[in-house]
Amino acid sequence: MSTLKPASWSYAEDFVPEPEVIEQARSRGLAFEAATPVGTGAGATLRLLTAAIGARHVIEVGTGAGTSGLWLLAGMPQDGVLTTIDISPEHQKAAREAYAAAGYPTQRTRVISGRATDVLPRMTDGAYDMVLIDADKASYPAYVEHGLRLLRSGGVLALDNMLWHDKVADPAARDGETSILRDLGKSLRDNDDLLPALLPVSDGLLIAVKR
Repeated sequence: MSTLKPASWSYAEDFVPEPEVIEQARSRGLAFEAATPVGTGAGATLRLLTAAIGARHVIEVGTGAGTSGLWLLAGMPQDGVLTTIDISPEHQKAAREAYAAAGYPTQRTRVISGRATDVLPRMTDGAYDMVLIDADKASYPAYVEHGLRLLRSGGVLALDNMLWHDKVADPAARDGETSILRDLGKSLRDNDDLLPALLPVSDGLLIAVKR
């Protein structure tokens, strides 16, 4: 059993310094009511994953102010394209500004406005190397269903907030969002078509490789 202490968790969470341009995007994201940025530990992990698999085609559900998108782009090859979906034009404007500030040309990002449940069905099956889900929690199961369809074999599914403020691990926490995330995590764990792991970085990052 791990004896990890809060100080060690904090040290690990901030072990990879956050680049200034991502710090700026984080600050803008924190100003939005419903766009909490991905944590630094989770962001560094996403960068590592995109680099490890050479992800050229990535879908992100939940653009926010561009924090997670910048981490993803930082690990992708120079011809990689990030497709990011968000219902809020305000969020997308902030994200575009963040991508531009980081020096990414417009052809590296495809920013789509709309409900992900309307947009994802139009995407091509098996055409993506990675799918990141970080949006409204109630819709996570629907996003995952589409995400698995869109991933190629060997592609990576990533879900942020899968420990949900320490509530998922607490059996007494039975509110709607916590129950959805807890049940979804278990279903992905038990899916024979996936190789999953739940990482205790930031607010919990569940990753799974599609066989």
